[in-house]
Amino acid sequence: MAKPVINFLPYQRAWVEDDSRFKIGMMSRQIGKTFSTGGECVDDCFTAWAEGRRARWVILSRGERQAAEAMTEVIKPFTKAFYEVYNTLVKGGEPRFEESEFRAPQSKGPDAVYKALEVIFPNGSRITALPANPDTARGFSANVILDEFAFHAKSREIWGALFPVISKGGLKLRVISTPNGKGNKFFELMTAEETAWSRHVVDIYEAVRQGLDRNIEELRAGMADEDLWAQEYELKWLDEASAWLDYDLIGSCEHPAAGLPALYQGGPCFVGVDIAARNDLFVIWVMEAVGDVLWTREVITRRRASFFEQDQLLADVFARYRVVRCRIDQTGMGEKPVEDAKRAHGESRVEGVLFSTVSKLALATALKEAMQDRKARIPAGDVKLRADLHAIKSQVGVTGTRRLIADGESDGHADRFWAGALAVSAAEVGYQPYDYQSVPRHGGDDFDRDIRLTAGFSAGKGVW
Repeated sequence: MAKPVINFLPYQRAWVEDDSRFKIGMMSRQIGKTFSTGGECVDDCFTAWAEGRRARWVILSRGERQAAEAMTEVIKPFTKAFYEVYNTLVKGGEPRFEESEFRAPQSKGPDAVYKALEVIFPNGSRITALPANPDTARGFSANVILDEFAFHAKSREIWGALFPVISKGGLKLRVISTPNGKGNKFFELMTAEETAWSRHVVDIYEAVRQGLDRNIEELRAGMADEDLWAQEYELKWLDEASAWLDYDLIGSCEHPAAGLPALYQGGPCFVGVDIAARNDLFVIWVMEAVGDVLWTREVITRRRASFFEQDQLLADVFARYRVVRCRIDQTGMGEKPVEDAKRAHGESRVEGVLFSTVSKLALATALKEAMQDRKARIPAGDVKLRADLHAIKSQVGVTGTRRLIADGESDGHADRFWAGALAVSAAEVGYQPYDYQSVPRHGGDDFDRDIRLTAGFSAGKGVW
């Protein structure tokens, strides 16, 4: 037989030579996990060709771009390199590369269409690269590679569609990924006890120790994010990598005197409003500045409230508290409520916020920093509030971009979280405390009242 085509590093060779039917690898970024797994399936196809049998492999990547990269940067080069060695042992011509469409019939409407990239061998063996979803997962009877599985959207649905297919006929399954928090199927597979899985774990330090040419300190300094480094290079299952606010932080800010309107001291208040959509919660969060600490005075929630009721609840808050600034989610259906609130309570006190990836991260960061600095007090013992605050998850894609999503398992789909974040961010503005001065009456209705004097919200130093 021919000599090895590729000189794999020891940990890569251990992975390739492990012929277990169910094999899972938790491996650091940039150590060649897709490279070595691609080498295994190409080698299997050439071995099958030489032995007069067929092999079928499908690579399911987190998206179309990643599927294309797996094919063009791994499978194609391996196929060409192997053919140079095997061409005297096999007959029928060279493998060919094709791009086609994979069609998945839908219960309603037209078929779903996905771009499929393939290597087709003269003996009928194939390697296909596709974006992962339940449609593509159930569409093939083949050996399967789940590439960066922790980052697959709907990982449990994909798993449910895939496993019954590969469970027949002795087909193999390879799962590789770096960690991405604990809320996905990859975490369950890696941590389950007494399973049939052969597990491989290689962090950046072990990979370098076994010969990988990487400058660890340079990588760590370049990433400049210890949470990301711990997750993607040290393979840590971090709650902080998934939950934006962990339970320890939430508990440290709870206080039995928070959330009680009767304890309002008459100070300046900051309000956050998350507008309801159908079954979501409408939430008003009121915080009073007492010194440099924001005390929750009230968290008002309503489900399926009419816009009229929402307007009335907000008007009541403005009547009972000295509201300096109110920030409202203006995204989508929030346009009109923001416009109405500005008209009713003054444009200088009401601000609409359009939610985007950037603005949501800024809001969430303001809330997190206030809690870390112990400058926010929240109600104690409120299970639903606690779950909502913990529901926002921080996901980091394979490109390193961080985004925030709700896990969908809390009572309010994180509506309380965003109302609280809006309230805290409302306090991050300079303002001048109100000053009152009695003005002598001059006999007319126009002057038969006190005049409120203020230098404006931007004239003085802020709360913090």
